[in-house]
Amino acid sequence: MAIRPPTLEETTAAENSNARISEYESACVAGGQGEAIRDVLNHIGNKWTLLIVRALSVGVRLRFTQLQRHIPGISQRMLTVTLRHLERDGLVRRTLHAEVPPRVEYELTDIGTTLIEPARALGSWATESYLSVLASRERFDATLAGGPNHST
Repeated sequence: MAIRPPTLEETTAAENSNARISEYESACVAGGQGEAIRDVLNHIGNKWTLLIVRALSVGVRLRFTQLQRHIPGISQRMLTVTLRHLERDGLVRRTLHAEVPPRVEYELTDIGTTLIEPARALGSWATESYLSVLASRERFDATLAGGPNHST
């Protein structure tokens, strides 16, 4: 079976369709590019990351214990792990001062500061939508408790 080249109309329709697809959408469907989104958001989407970015967004370096005080509920281990991921991803800079006892400070890098606005927007959405989300969960859970008629 011979493969024919696309007609001008088919090419134009495909180009118009692609023009409507955002860079994000095309990255999600393109061969393997969705991996970039999943990989980066795996760390950024962590509930502690947004709180760390928020704490560091004031533009000053914070010591580990200062950071921990700004983030209620985070354990020392989780703060350590999350900071290490953020440092590895180039979003946070760790500065070790050669003192006794050693002093370590954290700050956002240039690329880390580009995350401040999206983090604020997501945080605002979460707080504004929280009551609606809770109500929806209650309705959903009540439907599940009502019996086997619920379908997924």
